[in-house]
Amino acid sequence: MKVEFAPLSMPLQRRLQTASVVQWLFSFLGLAQCCTAAFIALFFTRFWLVSALYAAWWFIDREKPSKGGRRIHALRNCIVWRYMRDYFPITLVKTAELDPRQNYVMGFHPHGVLAAGAFINFCTEASGFSTLFPGITPHLMMLSLWFRIPFFRDYVMSGGLVPSDKESASYVLQKPEGGNLLAIIVGGAQEALDARPGSYTLLLKNRKGFVRLAIEHGTPLVPVFSFGENDLFEQVRNPKGSWLRQLQHRLQQIMGISLPLFHARGIFQYSFGLVPYRRPICTVVGKPIPVQRKHRPSKEEVDQVHQKYLNELCKLFEDHKAKYNIPEDRHLEFI
Repeated sequence: MKVEFAPLSMPLQRRLQTASVVQWLFSFLGLAQCCTAAFIALFFTRFWLVSALYAAWWFIDREKPSKGGRRIHALRNCIVWRYMRDYFPITLVKTAELDPRQNYVMGFHPHGVLAAGAFINFCTEASGFSTLFPGITPHLMMLSLWFRIPFFRDYVMSGGLVPSDKESASYVLQKPEGGNLLAIIVGGAQEALDARPGSYTLLLKNRKGFVRLAIEHGTPLVPVFSFGENDLFEQVRNPKGSWLRQLQHRLQQIMGISLPLFHARGIFQYSFGLVPYRRPICTVVGKPIPVQRKHRPSKEEVDQVHQKYLNELCKLFEDHKAKYNIPEDRHLEFI
């Protein structure tokens, strides 16, 4: 006998979707601090052995983040991420095939405030990455700082996140069998300070390290633009030269992470809060740009490939912007 379950009511679906987004926010805003506090606090309880054993495991396993991490497919396929996908919703769009016999360097733009599109599309299976790109394993780069936090490091590794350093990148890209994709949010934390609705400013003009990395490994470059990424939050006005921007920039230099003052809606009301607006995100993956391998590329060679990447990214934006209600007179701006 076949058992059928009644579909969830719309109000319940909405509550589950909102709860999943709140959980995601907590994961990256509070879970890291909670993990650190728990690790230290356990030493002063009868459960001190838990932290002691974990410390020993941490030391033994210290190289794992830079060796491709340790993804857990059950967590990547967790239903929570599908609810989060549907909250906005988030969609992944393929415009060209990726050959599973090759490795790729993917540039993701823009960063947005919290990079929701990058997380759902490349750290979970909610948007169907493995179905769209069979044989390709995605690795999303994240600040190395987060991999120094006990327990939290294992959580972020489970989704396929790796530290944003050259050692981690090289490990992924040098695998001769291919089928690996290294996704880099090129604008990084600094670009998050310009993330606000209607903004198409990318911190990319002088960001060329990812291009040099692709040339050194001979891996094609894949431009990606995530439409709607900047529309999830409002941000306190912080023009360049203002005291707030100078303070944010200084804190970023000290801590390695930016601190945008953002706000959107609340959990039970729509006036003010830290929960992102329900606005669609559509992440469009462009076609690969072939790159000739060279161990030590010159500045001119890097500049040439970088300019080609900028041109392809602009073309990707211009070809798709009308579908996502972006005015004809709006174009990408590189700073």
